[in-house]
Amino acid sequence: MEERIRSLIEEKDYKTLKMELNDINEKDLGEILSDLSISEIATVFRLIKKDNAVLVFAELDVDVASQLLNFLSDKEAVSLIDEMAADDAADVLEEMPANIVDKILKNCSVETRKDVNRLLNYEEDSAGSIMTVEYSSFKENMTVKDAIKRLKEEEDEYETINTCYVVDHKRVLLGSLRLQDLLFNDNNLLIKDIYNDDIVYVHTSTDQEQVAAIFQKYDVTVMPVVDSENRLVGIITVDDVLDVFEEEATEDMKKMAAIIPVDKPYSKVGVFSLFKARIPWLLLLMVSATFTGGIIQSFESQLATYTILTAFIPMIMDTGGNAGGQASVSIIRALSLHDIEFKDLFKVWFKEVRVALLCSLVLAIANFIKMLIIDKVTVFVAATVCVTLCITVLIAKSFGCLLPMLAKKLGFDPAVMASPFITTVVDACSLLVYFQIASLILGL
Repeated sequence: MEERIRSLIEEKDYKTLKMELNDINEKDLGEILSDLSISEIATVFRLIKKDNAVLVFAELDVDVASQLLNFLSDKEAVSLIDEMAADDAADVLEEMPANIVDKILKNCSVETRKDVNRLLNYEEDSAGSIMTVEYSSFKENMTVKDAIKRLKEEEDEYETINTCYVVDHKRVLLGSLRLQDLLFNDNNLLIKDIYNDDIVYVHTSTDQEQVAAIFQKYDVTVMPVVDSENRLVGIITVDDVLDVFEEEATEDMKKMAAIIPVDKPYSKVGVFSLFKARIPWLLLLMVSATFTGGIIQSFESQLATYTILTAFIPMIMDTGGNAGGQASVSIIRALSLHDIEFKDLFKVWFKEVRVALLCSLVLAIANFIKMLIIDKVTVFVAATVCVTLCITVLIAKSFGCLLPMLAKKLGFDPAVMASPFITTVVDACSLLVYFQIASLILGL
């Protein structure tokens, strides 16, 4: 479709283009436009209906939307921002230079300027930064009839009307009510007689990851946000939480792969930015891996006596790294889903120990048979390797479960204690165990 759009723009057949554009769903059009140049996108925006333009603009990637605002005239940019939901507008303006943001907001309506500035002032990744200020609320002494009338008059101004909120004269949150509560109750009833005061809410300072967990726990589609004095200041809808889930999952995956997370998608990140995100951990892991080399070097004379032992070092280290990685990923995920807490430390460790014993037993038996039949080593060498394997798996799974939980307790992201870090620690431990076992069994 993008080729069709490009073709019509080149031919200056704007009449046909306008007809075809207005038949495309705004979500699909937003995806299509992302592959066009900024000048082509600007041409499209000048042709589609104003209402559609706002919806399409909200679907654009934040970087593309920021570039588009720069390209459009001041009047066009201000018109788009004024019509957008405040939270979407704040997301776009946050990526733009401060002087351009000031210029756009200066010409926006007073209400838009106030709402966007408020959202921009909240701490990044907090509930306040992802909420919208476009919600419906009623005073408790209002009648059902008056509430319905207001919804009909102001419906376009709200993010959602499926759930409404009840506040007192100081805007302190009292409770909530559903749209059906209004529709299926007597018009003369007061709001205070029908609203639900058992309500889940978050504060503006609540971390967005915790917000997502609360959404999941209580199975809701919208949640109110209050300030330090419990005054209702906004709502968070499920579409914003889905973005949080994706963002947090992506961030954890990158940390678990020893990559410093960046906010932009891969296709938008330059080579130097990728380099900066990856090199710190690579340097750290490389330096830490020198300890492994030092251990091997210190046992060089013993290895000269039993050179066959060298052949099994990679297998032991890899098995230990894999075992530790399995445990760490499982624990990190359980921590992020709030399935376990630090108080469960001993219970989790004991479970992983039992898993390690079962895994190591199967691995040792399989490896012992393989070493005798295929590698044709002595029973003592096979025993050395297999005992080391059992202890290595036990150590690896212990580190894999304990380190993420300790990191969480100390206030660090447990995802940092993932496979690359665990593997490096376990490698050093497995070699020390290997050579100590070899000394005991083979008399090195």
